[in-house]
Amino acid sequence: MSDIETVVPPPIFAERLIEKFKCKDASIGVVGLGYVGLPLAVEKAKAGFNVIGFDVQAAKVDMVNQGVNYIGDVVDEDLREIVNSGKLRATSDYSFIQNVDAVAICVPTPLDEYRQPDTSYVESSAREIARFLKKGMLVVLESTTYPGTTEELVKPILEETKLVCGQDFFLAYSPERVDPGNKHFNTKNTPKVVGGITKSCTMVASAMYRAVLESEVHEVSSPAVAEMEKIYENTFRNINIALANEMAILCNKMGINVWEVIEAAKSKPYGFMPFYPGPGLGGHCIPIDPFYLTWKARKFNYHTRLIEIAGEINNSMPEFVVERISSILNERARPIKGSMIHLLGVAYKKDIDDYRESPTLKIIEMLERRGAYVVCSDPYIPSFKIKGIQYDSVEPTPEILSKADLVVITTDHSAFDYETISCSAKLLFDTRNAIKNHVQLNNYYQL
Repeated sequence: MSDIETVVPPPIFAERLIEKFKCKDASIGVVGLGYVGLPLAVEKAKAGFNVIGFDVQAAKVDMVNQGVNYIGDVVDEDLREIVNSGKLRATSDYSFIQNVDAVAICVPTPLDEYRQPDTSYVESSAREIARFLKKGMLVVLESTTYPGTTEELVKPILEETKLVCGQDFFLAYSPERVDPGNKHFNTKNTPKVVGGITKSCTMVASAMYRAVLESEVHEVSSPAVAEMEKIYENTFRNINIALANEMAILCNKMGINVWEVIEAAKSKPYGFMPFYPGPGLGGHCIPIDPFYLTWKARKFNYHTRLIEIAGEINNSMPEFVVERISSILNERARPIKGSMIHLLGVAYKKDIDDYRESPTLKIIEMLERRGAYVVCSDPYIPSFKIKGIQYDSVEPTPEILSKADLVVITTDHSAFDYETISCSAKLLFDTRNAIKNHVQLNNYYQL
């Protein structure tokens, strides 16, 4: 048992803060106004709190203060309303942290070139907060990270102020749970996991989320449990998607329709959960988060074999797609070099505008290295960059589609007119099972 756990915190700080949350009297800060931070800031403001958003990017700060939305999961009207009412404002001046009662850290936690966690954004945020930390304040880390970050990195920085965690201020970890494009679950109604350094830390943090969200707040015994829980969620998905991808590769070799196999397996009412293959993984969570755990595991002299193999399988899918493209063209006596290949979808998943880590980017690079002429369409992404080179999305009209030697569905956006696509394409390769059995089989290929 650590020394901090033996300290009985003065209940007055906790009681005061909990009461402020209940009365919607507290002022709340959110550090980082990206895909996680802005939706969280909006929900806190909609719940009746005065919210200050902090971001180092002046463009984001200006857009928020003008009520201009740039995140798909935020409703434009909601943002405008809370900004106009004065409930939400943004700034790059971290001195305003001294005016808040609670602050959430929602900054990126990427991997570096050696696939090791880069916690520099978390560390710099913690140091900015420490400069203005005051007694009775709550700090919550929401960024996905390896188990131990809250206690080993954030807590020591905040305690450099000589304030004692659990006694003078409260610190907890509560992992973000954001599924871009999900029509049923969002920040407001997704259950929240909270783990504080001490029981009073957990109690105070939970009180804040209960005052904001409509969902259950699940309390755990420590930040490390909450940090591991988040990694486990995404590792679970990563491994099961890898299994689906490996099944797709094997089914292709055996001449079996993997999509039909999955549909048949879904008929079992227990012991099976469907996951689907695709051209690869994207986004800032599933392809990245499991590697936080593999890095941490090495400190305990443990090799996470299953996680790393799953990562290898998923990372190889863009190459598998390109090999399939080559094979499909070869059947029609066409080489990749000189062929026009039209990719439908740049975003990493359907109906969103996020193309971070999208497998489509890797597919474009590999096709261009082989001499293909690549055209892209995405209704949510008018333009994008790969290594500094800009690509512009084109409208997938029948005329443009018919010019391509091969049309490839890389993202199954609902906005695509699949009837027009299937009728216009000379050859069609569907990596997402978007069209299923609604086209002529002689020009239609599935993953």
